[in-house]
Amino acid sequence: METIYKVALVIMFLVVVFNLGQALYFMMTDKDGSKRTVWALTRRISFSLVLIVMVIIGIKMGWIHPHGVGQ
Repeated sequence: METIYKVALVIMFLVVVFNLGQALYFMMTDKDGSKRTVWALTRRISFSLVLIVMVIIGIKMGWIHPHGVGQ
């Protein structure tokens, strides 16, 4: 279960990065009045929130362990 969960976290992170890149592309290429950039950034924020919740759940369930940098 831990391995599947970690793979899901990595995939979710890659989706967040893809949406960020997609928003950059749309921002650079679209003409005025297009809402594709806004939608890509909205999806990125949504996926980022899901990723944060997944990390919190993974820590609470014991599937991932913070390594304690700075302690």
